[in-house]
Amino acid sequence: MYGVPSGEESSPRTTPDAVTSLEPGDVFVFGSGATGGHTGGAARLAVERFGAERGVSEGLRGNSYAIPTMQGLDVLGAAATRFVQFAAEHPERVFWLTRVGCGHAGFSDADVAPLFADAPENVVRPKGW
Repeated sequence: MYGVPSGEESSPRTTPDAVTSLEPGDVFVFGSGATGGHTGGAARLAVERFGAERGVSEGLRGNSYAIPTMQGLDVLGAAATRFVQFAAEHPERVFWLTRVGCGHAGFSDADVAPLFADAPENVVRPKGW
């Protein structure tokens, strides 16, 4: 199981710092630029490993879900709300949420984590979120 130290299966799962593979049906959730260029960080990984498509800045593609993070916290918040709704509508899938907005976009965990506070149980969050 990803993100759970051996022997601690009763602990809540957390998204590991480096997601390198997914179970079938799982989804890698990453931060995207406005144009969906996906040239660096988790976005590049999403293209290379999880089916993200360049030019698509939001939503599900392959086994990845893009959340736009570079247009301000208001835009990120609205996208987070849409993602939370999407995840709730797809309880059969597990969504591995990365620290969207806390890398290239420059937001703090304290700014972004509350945007996902209402995410359903099938959304695995980064540690501390």
